[in-house]
Amino acid sequence: MILLISETLIINLLLILCAAWFLGFVFSRLGLPVMLGELMAGLILGPALLDVIQMTEQLELLAELGIFFVMFYAGMEMDPKELLEHIRPSLAAALGGFVLPFVLGFLATRWFGGTVYQALFVGMGLSVTAIAVQAVILQNLQIQRTDVGHVIMGAAIADDIFSLVTLSVLLGLAESGSISLLSVGLLLGKVVLFFGFTILVGEFLVPFLARKLKDDGGKAFTFALIAALIMAFLAEKVGLHLIIGAFLAGQFVRREIMDEKVYDLISDRFFAISYGFLTPIFFATLAFHLQFEWSISFVVFAVVITLVAIVGKLLGCGFGAKLAGLSLSESAIIGIGMNGRGAVELVVASVVINLSNQLLAKGVINEPLLTSNQFSALVFMAFVTTVMTPVLLKWSVMRSCSSIDGASFCAVWRDAKKR
Repeated sequence: MILLISETLIINLLLILCAAWFLGFVFSRLGLPVMLGELMAGLILGPALLDVIQMTEQLELLAELGIFFVMFYAGMEMDPKELLEHIRPSLAAALGGFVLPFVLGFLATRWFGGTVYQALFVGMGLSVTAIAVQAVILQNLQIQRTDVGHVIMGAAIADDIFSLVTLSVLLGLAESGSISLLSVGLLLGKVVLFFGFTILVGEFLVPFLARKLKDDGGKAFTFALIAALIMAFLAEKVGLHLIIGAFLAGQFVRREIMDEKVYDLISDRFFAISYGFLTPIFFATLAFHLQFEWSISFVVFAVVITLVAIVGKLLGCGFGAKLAGLSLSESAIIGIGMNGRGAVELVVASVVINLSNQLLAKGVINEPLLTSNQFSALVFMAFVTTVMTPVLLKWSVMRSCSSIDGASFCAVWRDAKKR
């Protein structure tokens, strides 16, 4: 794998950043999230329209680094104690938002003639929430430190764990025809140990080191980066995505345990690198996946799958949050906020397709686990939900906070908007 800086890479980065900066500025002036401009830049420059830039290993690496840095910054912006305090509504929203889209996606795919395995994996794709996309949306709207912000992020983390376990079960079922309770138990055990280790390190080791932290020669940033890389590595080792580790590492870097100037320096550097450079590349290249051949049957299936994904998340997460004691407006905002997808389900779908090709070659299965049309429908769904979520979320927040007696998080949101 060659990842050298080349003339082509420089030109590609120049085109992406210029287009993302200009369209982000236009969308911002229109009162829309900047990330929509970045997505539009990728849609215009990528295979869907002009096709002047193709996805390369270098761009893929930079996009991965983008979600890595943005998740660390998101962790810094959220209070770990607040996340724990909102664990009950987070779990309820995550469970409802995972189960309902899964069931609806399964039924819809079966109705369109998909096999049982295909229906299971499409349902799985609809159940995923992209935690990195949620972090960017919440940051753009300045609601990351509100009650609903903590619930959405907590639910996104729980959703990621549900997805990991379910994917493991389905892959094992497709490969061997049975479910290994031992492997599922080991997976859950590793996840529990990982979070237990995280709590111990965050409560005892990091505060001790952070008090001695200085920024001589940028060493504070280096320390934060080391913590992020260690946690990302450990998260990958237990089967979670590296961005979960980066987010939890960001939780370690808290204003109350270190010199405030050092904290601000670390925060500014992560914000600049992520939102100023790498995040535009992530969203632009996300739009590169949107390429397929149009047909009536595909359009109908893709639209149905997208509607099922939106309604499933909205009702599932919203109902779960309402059962946990949140107000109707807060539950609706959480249901809308959890609709943001991204690259996660595309990674899941790629894993399924690779296994499918192996099993087809061995003669274990006669039908693919996921067809090209089903994969394309998941890509279409991911793009549509990523575009619509920040718009609907902003509208729902503004509507909820327009009255004097708005939701409980509105005061925090209004203060954040004034800064």
